[in-house]
Amino acid sequence: MKSAIFQLRKVKLPFALDMLERATAATFLSFFAMRFLDAYMETGKVILLLQVVAECLIIGFLLVRRISNQVSLSPTDWCVAVAGTILPLFAIPGGEPLVPVSLSGAFMLTGIIINIWAKLSLRRSFGIVAANRGVKTNGPYNFVRHPMYFGYVVTQIGFLLANPTIHNIVCYLSASTFQVLRILAEERTLSQDQEYKIYTVKVRNRLIRGVF
Repeated sequence: MKSAIFQLRKVKLPFALDMLERATAATFLSFFAMRFLDAYMETGKVILLLQVVAECLIIGFLLVRRISNQVSLSPTDWCVAVAGTILPLFAIPGGEPLVPVSLSGAFMLTGIIINIWAKLSLRRSFGIVAANRGVKTNGPYNFVRHPMYFGYVVTQIGFLLANPTIHNIVCYLSASTFQVLRILAEERTLSQDQEYKIYTVKVRNRLIRGVF
């Protein structure tokens, strides 16, 4: 009887954690997507519409991803994941653009394309909190181990070029710090898988080739 209860708990815990992660992320992302959409309606800046697209993509992939039985239970990993996801959303329109909107928009569009490519390569393995949903080595994962985060960086550079304020710089620098911690947390979880260890030998760079 005790064994049956333990097995039931083992089944329910991943499901409960998955629902918690989806609900939390979708709630925050929806709120900020609506905020950027309102700002776009007021200003007509295409940059803001691209930001809405970026957030909606995350929500969409969260809703269809598969449940993992190997999710980190570390409160620190959860806090890092949430902070890395939420902090960039506090960036707001403002300041005088440093470059033409066509260039900042190109950065954002490139970042979004990289994100879509990475998410399509992950398929239903996308998540916010460190977990093992299968090792992916195809597409952009041939070049760096975390191409999706690289896409985020490129998108954020584009937004910052169009909205260069101290507030936004602090938001993105803080977010980048948590994203690095998030990458390390994910690798601790994934490194329990022998297939991932082999993959790290083949693809040595996590985020930017020759840098990190």
